[in-house]
Amino acid sequence: MSGRIRIGISGWRYEGWRGVFYPPKLAQTRELEFASRAVQTVEISGSHYSLQSVASYRAWHDATPADFIFSVKGPRYLTHMLRFRDETAISAMANFFASGVLALGQKLGPFL
Repeated sequence: MSGRIRIGISGWRYEGWRGVFYPPKLAQTRELEFASRAVQTVEISGSHYSLQSVASYRAWHDATPADFIFSVKGPRYLTHMLRFRDETAISAMANFFASGVLALGQKLGPFL
């Protein structure tokens, strides 16, 4: 069995990277686009703190190369508060998937 190893980063919107990793004066809205040309995968960490929108997932999909892969961090509410313990976790998981994560299409990789 063979696999592919990807090198990536956890998130892409970090103030301390501006002017260091990101070129000076790069618009914040283009940081994912820039990062996705430097690494092969990025973790969407914002999904851990709140549900993201379908529009956001689609925009992230469109800003990255065709062979790019996203890992998606699971919602804190589900992983740290409910801890997958009861029926409430089922509806929380349904809400997470209904938020639009599947709009990443072929670029959707692992869930963390």
